[in-house]
Amino acid sequence: MIIAGMSTSSSNATAAGAVRLAHWGVIRASGADAATFLHGQLTQDVEHLGPDSARLAGFCSPKGRLLASFVIWRPSPDEVLLACSADLLPAALKRLSMFVLRARCKLVDASGDVALWGVAGHAAREALGAAASIEPWQGAAVGAARVIRLPDADGQPRWLWAAAPSDAPALPPLDPNAWDALEVRAGLARVVARTADQFVPQMLNYEIVGGVDFRKGCYPGQEVVARSQYRGTIKRRALRFDTDAEASPGDEVFAAGDPSQPAGMVANAAREAGGSVLLVELKLASAGDTLHLRSPDGPLLRRAALPYDLPADA
Repeated sequence: MIIAGMSTSSSNATAAGAVRLAHWGVIRASGADAATFLHGQLTQDVEHLGPDSARLAGFCSPKGRLLASFVIWRPSPDEVLLACSADLLPAALKRLSMFVLRARCKLVDASGDVALWGVAGHAAREALGAAASIEPWQGAAVGAARVIRLPDADGQPRWLWAAAPSDAPALPPLDPNAWDALEVRAGLARVVARTADQFVPQMLNYEIVGGVDFRKGCYPGQEVVARSQYRGTIKRRALRFDTDAEASPGDEVFAAGDPSQPAGMVANAAREAGGSVLLVELKLASAGDTLHLRSPDGPLLRRAALPYDLPADA
């Protein structure tokens, strides 16, 4: 049983073009055991990831908390690329490297070789050609670049363009805030340094948006994630809000009904139209309460719709 989200304000319909995602980075895993190794570390099935597919995946601590989130794709059988927030890439790379042991897998920071651009808007379809028609989480080649279709945001199509730094998409520049706002409106929370080790995947709706494969077997934190899923212990979710203030990931959120302690935390935020659009990880018990940013008397949050439905208990 599911319930639909609430009504929301629309995103900027003119958000179209391309922007270099300087706040993203890329880890390259290469070697005969690269996919097998990552299959045992991430919440996603990597072994069966095809060359024309991509996935959202989490990397968890033994306690099931997300240390990083990745968009992953597999250009060849012996190579997997993992795109993540640049500010947590060094820590994630170091921790993943600790577990390689005898696996035939080499992990490196490939951000200098593989640059990422966010591409958005219907006008981009002509520039992308046949690659524009791929479905979400599918990939295609545009010359030497790899294009991955991301879930839409308020009807705006989005793609991730991965290529050499000199191979930028031939599109008008897109404001970085506009891209970040589309990311929030798509309801796909990206873990950053300030939110690392804070959330079990379900707190960010990862099992709903395809970021967790419950059939793939063990990975760090798997027992905690599975127990949360099957014992009905999910008491926190990521919800959409707007506010007239500027917000940042890691900011705490307070509920009027219990102002003595935080009710949630901002997972992602973007400036838009004099304020911010937010994804907030929140106690479900506080979802209907009056909510404030950073302090019990801080800026007011206004509930907005997610682009997907949550379980009825949310």
